Amino acid sequence: MRADRLVAALLLMQARGRVTAAELAEELEVSVATARRDLEALSTAGIPVYPQAGRGGGWQLLGGARTDLSGLTAHEAQALFLLAGPAAPAAPEVKSALRKLLRALPQTFRAEAEAAADAVVVDPSRWGEPDKERPELVRVLQAATVRRRRVRLVYESRRDRTERLVDPWGLVDKDDVWYLLAGTERGQRTFRVDRIAEAVVTELEFERPGDFELSQAWEGVVEEMERRRSTVSATVLIAARLLPVLRDHFGRHCRVLEEMADGRARVRVAAPMAVTIAEQLAGWGARVEVAEPEEVRAELARIGAELVARYS
Repeated sequence: MRADRLVAALLLMQARGRVTAAELAEELEVSVATARRDLEALSTAGIPVYPQAGRGGGWQLLGGARTDLSGLTAHEAQALFLLAGPAAPAAPEVKSALRKLLRALPQTFRAEAEAAADAVVVDPSRWGEPDKERPELVRVLQAATVRRRRVRLVYESRRDRTERLVDPWGLVDKDDVWYLLAGTERGQRTFRVDRIAEAVVTELEFERPGDFELSQAWEGVVEEMERRRSTVSATVLIAARLLPVLRDHFGRHCRVLEEMADGRARVRVAAPMAVTIAEQLAGWGARVEVAEPEEVRAELARIGAELVARYS
């Protein structure tokens, strides 16, 4: 877990004074790119961690190795605990790491650091649902990713069931749905973990591409998915006061084109198909008017005729 790694990286620099991204990667059993991102995250959060270029360089905790981490100011200690704190309730290992770090802080910082750790709580379960645990399959894939071991998957897509040998490059949790980004014979592919019927970790090693960065790769996946989900667009007229509700329906595929003098707004909405737009707008009745295209207007007319025939 990243919060745990951030604390471990800081403690390692405390002990050694200076580390390279390669040394940190070996110590934490992650890629060099991941180690470098963790170090940059510490620096961005305000922790006095700085890179030193040149021969014998690396990343250094300002002030050198300290047994009390006195290189941290009160605000810097708070920043670190705000980064790691939200993960602690769901991860005992993070809570343990935070306790160790807390003991290493100067006495004057401890109260505020503890308060920062308790300032934010992340509760992944919805109302009325039991606490959610990370699926066991995610743990298996995560271990394979860290150990750089290929995985043989049995994957059930909407069309077929296939067996594939993949290189697990990274995992993403998006709104309680886990995705595996992996290398295959055909390049990078994305797999929904809940559609993986079976996963067997092999002893075959792989090397992740040196230019692969998980967050950037995921941004590319999201952009492509959103592009597919917005192949058809429609221009609609709606009362400006109802815009928040329309945005809730269409999310990022809702864009205001013009605020009109009569209190209405001209809005562009998008979806994969014309019928999808019509289905989402049908419940609005006369409160929304579709200006174009004709195919969406035709779908609305069809839905209206079906409703009249059924309920008149």
